[in-house]
Amino acid sequence: MICCLNPDCPHPLNSDDKEFCQTCNTPLVTLLRNRFRIIRVLSDEGGFGRTYLAEDLDKLNERCVIKQLAPKFQDSWALSKAMDLFHKEAQRLQQLGENPHIPTLLAYFEENNYLYLVQQFIDGQNLLKELQQKKSYSPKEIRDILLDLLPVLKFIHERGVIHRDIKPQNIIRRKSDGRLCLIDFGSSKQLTAKVQIQMGTSIGSHGYSAIEQIRDGKAYPASDLFSLGATCFHLLTGISPFKLWTENGYAWVQDWRQYLKNPINDDLAEVIDKLLKKDVRQRYQSAEQVLKDLFDKQKLSPGEQKTNLSVILPLPQPTHLSRKYTLLRNLFLFCSVVLLLLLGNFFYRQSRWLQLSISSNFEQSKNNSAPKYSPVSAGNFYLAYTFKLPDEPVLAVATTPDGKTIVTSSSNTMKMWSLTTSQEICTLKGHTNRVNLIAITPDGQTLISSSEDKTVKVWNLARGQEIRTLEGNFKSVNNLAISPDGKTLAISDDNKIQLWNLITGELIHTLVTDYSSGTRKVPLAYSPDGQVLVSSDRNKTIKVWNVAKGKIIRTWKENSQAATSLAIADDGKTLIAGSYDKRITLWNLDTGEKIHTLAGHAGKINVITTTPDGHILASGSSDKTIKLWNLKTKTEIRTLTGHSGAVESLAFSQDGKILVSVGVDKTIKIWRQ
Repeated sequence: MICCLNPDCPHPLNSDDKEFCQTCNTPLVTLLRNRFRIIRVLSDEGGFGRTYLAEDLDKLNERCVIKQLAPKFQDSWALSKAMDLFHKEAQRLQQLGENPHIPTLLAYFEENNYLYLVQQFIDGQNLLKELQQKKSYSPKEIRDILLDLLPVLKFIHERGVIHRDIKPQNIIRRKSDGRLCLIDFGSSKQLTAKVQIQMGTSIGSHGYSAIEQIRDGKAYPASDLFSLGATCFHLLTGISPFKLWTENGYAWVQDWRQYLKNPINDDLAEVIDKLLKKDVRQRYQSAEQVLKDLFDKQKLSPGEQKTNLSVILPLPQPTHLSRKYTLLRNLFLFCSVVLLLLLGNFFYRQSRWLQLSISSNFEQSKNNSAPKYSPVSAGNFYLAYTFKLPDEPVLAVATTPDGKTIVTSSSNTMKMWSLTTSQEICTLKGHTNRVNLIAITPDGQTLISSSEDKTVKVWNLARGQEIRTLEGNFKSVNNLAISPDGKTLAISDDNKIQLWNLITGELIHTLVTDYSSGTRKVPLAYSPDGQVLVSSDRNKTIKVWNVAKGKIIRTWKENSQAATSLAIADDGKTLIAGSYDKRITLWNLDTGEKIHTLAGHAGKINVITTTPDGHILASGSSDKTIKLWNLKTKTEIRTLTGHSGAVESLAFSQDGKILVSVGVDKTIKIWRQ
């Protein structure tokens, strides 16, 4: 069948042998852009065009969704605005498509005087159809839905996007993994808001949309949260908010509990209460605030006291803050910091309010003083924040790919911190002994931790919940490495290296080594393509493994002392090894030949890591310093000082502009450039 692309055609499907539509006589297009075959109409966009289901011939007939812009405006300004907003929708999808729970932009083009936007097709069932089969959802299922969607809303809101139309129809449960995806970031909603607001046209879907959207044509992050609350109500009760809105306006939100078929626990009810507040000022202002309450309440039960799940989030910011004001405020803050540098300690003491305004004060324990804001220049990097922890030394740190969250391990717990707000998000508990190693998958969804309790645990980072404990009968786990595709975990344990499938939690390979039991550290590193794994042992031998076959490709002897940390340059051909002998050695990974030696540390190298672009190497040492090296010129750039003890772990943000260091001095240090 060939689908007619005339947006006004009432019966667009035609047989393959037709050249003109049998209904409207429009010439039929077999392939859009010689690539996309239209299968059928998915929806009409209210006078702006249509949305189609199609096949992408360039991707083995993989299904995709094509949105067509064909607005019926007589006014040239409105038409120009429509085209501009449609273009911005494409840009928005290109940006937001980085999130695995939002459709990816595949193409954007003009053909036959229409604009087309092609996006990923999410194979699954929306929650409205799921509800029609289930009849209602349990409180636990509602909580899981909130925990799945709130990180997605946090993601889009941080990028200045308000969805405006959250409802069960726009939430799809993906067949492949059961996770929820948010769809329909349509320009028609933006168009209504910006082009037709003077005509009094409402925005969003009645019943699901907050009063400020329907009445004033304004939408904030809190507006999306109201829609999320209305969605939860619909799924809990099976009653459409549109029906209640038609009969009672917004009165139903005050007495929504009367429609419950079965009682729910007070904790969840209180969260939904606040999501459904009619007054936007009384509602949750951010997805982070909702997550905070959910994490807090997760640990509460009748008669029990609150446990130590610590979720400390910043005060809500005004939702109407303009982007221009935000830029001016940030510029002012930057200039103020420069003044602090120039005018010295006097202005520093007089300007402690500035520290608060840029959220540089992590919540401290009752036994510690406030953190210090330290704009001490270190070349292009300066020491921005120092956070003192009351526990044992901080042994490991990892950053999420978006550079907004870090995870640290100390004692038998891990803590999540927001780099955006400089606040502690939550504490992860589950291990019974000291957590030595942590790693985050490239998609930022999963955290791996290893402890002296001889367990390796897998965590859902968005929810802060343990997924599973790997059943490996581990004896002495001393290193972790995650493959670039995030699917395989390498664990060095005693005299072997185990490769685990992170999706299923199953053991794939066991690579037997000849290093003796009890070795302190066996560094591991994956090649950028994930096909090669490199290990080193205290016998001063480097081994290069074929991951797929589980076989050794080559081995060679190292320096006079064994390596403590490994990294592979982004060219996939250079191995970088820091060692006990205070040096960093560059090796040719194909031949095992030494390329160069970097010297300068006065103590053993504990950790090395490179920026994502592979240009800069950072090394942390027992000499209490961090050195930055130019990998192209193989020279030292600068030395960062500030730790009062050995530097144990380092992590760069994805853009390479933030470096996080932790050490035995019980501090976390944030370096910025």
